[in-house]
Amino acid sequence: MLTIEHYTKKYGDKVAVNDLSLHIQPGELYGFIGHNGAGKTTTIKACCGILDFDEGEIYVNRTSIKDDPIACKRQIAYLPDNPDLYDYMSGIQYLNFVADIFGVSKADREERIHRYASMFELTGDLAQSINAYSHGMKQKLALISALIHDPKLLIMDEPFVGLDPKASRLFKDTMREICDRGGAIFFSTHVLEVAEKLCDKVAIIKDGVLIKHGTMEEVRGDASLESVFLELEGTRLEGADE
Repeated sequence: MLTIEHYTKKYGDKVAVNDLSLHIQPGELYGFIGHNGAGKTTTIKACCGILDFDEGEIYVNRTSIKDDPIACKRQIAYLPDNPDLYDYMSGIQYLNFVADIFGVSKADREERIHRYASMFELTGDLAQSINAYSHGMKQKLALISALIHDPKLLIMDEPFVGLDPKASRLFKDTMREICDRGGAIFFSTHVLEVAEKLCDKVAIIKDGVLIKHGTMEEVRGDASLESVFLELEGTRLEGADE
């Protein structure tokens, strides 16, 4: 579903991501973790066709993001860590705008808006201007807009930021349902407990270099994901033996 082959991104002389290769298969919920500045957002934006890159290739369902970015973007939904919405629109206007871009039929958009707005308790607020929304409401609206065209691949950067516990739980269930239907999800998170409980596979990146990846069992072993991550990051747990 998503294939990253020898991806390298440079900013001048600085190598932000170096020779990264990952394969996200249909049905997989894949977590991407690393410290701030490790290269997670840079990689995610390249996968969505937002950033160009210096070396390597990225394929969405066997289509090159370089050669045919429009075809790739039709199949994906991208949720950034801080979504920029059109504040002058109402919630329903924004959702219809996104549905128009993806060519979603009237019947399909109405069903999906009803389903997800009800799920996230946003139905009564859709007529309001987005400018009046709280941060959490904006995050919920962005989630609905990402799901409205039933994407095959969902790519997200810290998707749980701003969500209340109930919305977070419901969205985790939705993520699992997407993968159970044959879709795939690639997302970054700082919440290691979420990655450990939710993900089928995980990749750890440090200073732009992939340092460990595989199934959760392969990466975690007999320890917790937090312990493995801190050890790979070179961070000692408080109280650890000298």
